[in-house]
Amino acid sequence: MPCDKSCDFDAAIARFEPPLPLAVALSGGADSTALLRACAARWPGQVKALHVNHGLQAAADDFERHCIALCARLQVPLRITRVNARHGPGQSPEEAARQARYAALAALALDEGVAAVALGHHADDQAETLLLALSRGAGLRGLSAMPAQMQRHGVPWWRPLLAVGADEIRSWLRARGQAWVEDPSNADAQYTRNRIRTQVLPALAAALPAFRQTFARSAAHAAQAQAVLDEVADEDLARVGQPPRIAALQALSQARQAHVLRRWLAGQDGPARAAYPSSAQLQALLVQIAACRTRGHRIELRVGSGQVRRDADVLRWYNCQPSPPAPPLAGDSGPEA
Repeated sequence: MPCDKSCDFDAAIARFEPPLPLAVALSGGADSTALLRACAARWPGQVKALHVNHGLQAAADDFERHCIALCARLQVPLRITRVNARHGPGQSPEEAARQARYAALAALALDEGVAAVALGHHADDQAETLLLALSRGAGLRGLSAMPAQMQRHGVPWWRPLLAVGADEIRSWLRARGQAWVEDPSNADAQYTRNRIRTQVLPALAAALPAFRQTFARSAAHAAQAQAVLDEVADEDLARVGQPPRIAALQALSQARQAHVLRRWLAGQDGPARAAYPSSAQLQALLVQIAACRTRGHRIELRVGSGQVRRDADVLRWYNCQPSPPAPPLAGDSGPEA
């Protein structure tokens, strides 16, 4: 849980109680460098480091060399893997790199047999994530920002530094004479996150000095509310079935239809979220469900990277373009069963 007041780095590490053995996702930046050094000192012989070389910039090999030297000095085992993180059509470079990194880290963690992976995300990262979500008009799930703990790719992930500011982490490293690598892409103003970091966060710090703590508290409230909505959606999903029955969906309020459809679609697509609908796609689907009063009414809508179609009295999601359905029988326009 985030601290109500500013947490210093040592206090955050002292409160960190992950299962062991532990792996630290080591990028070479200040945050993961500090996290690895602190964890290795607290649990000697129980910590490993995992590094993913994206190969997306010239500095990638510098990051790798820093990680090798740091782990040799700390006597921490290091595993390195290289991935192709280039983005595909319609995918942002940041999202492509993030997905590739998590998948690669998870594969290393499972291979090493560690009980959890620790990530170096801190309070500034959390504030940036929340502001990005607000800028995109996100719902509660987006406003929940980054969880302190999560399960992904079959691996438990922990973020022990979410209450610690970036400047505090760097001060901790400087006090110990520890170097780190700065990512040149962090200065690239074409990325919204970087503009938030360099322009918005300093202004917020001047106007609202406690914004990191209050933002983290708001994100925690949003996460709690989302958890309740997920419970309700699971109950509704049990009622409407999988695939969901159209008549059962129509018996729910439109707001509950929206939540249960998101829950159903989230279960269709695996980790790539290929079936996750945009707000416009979900609204269009709700309109079609409301209009679906006869057997002859057709539903065929783009949702995520696939398609939702009506199949008799249920909805189905297809990950690719399905073959055209057979035309309805002549005179088949009776009321929906």
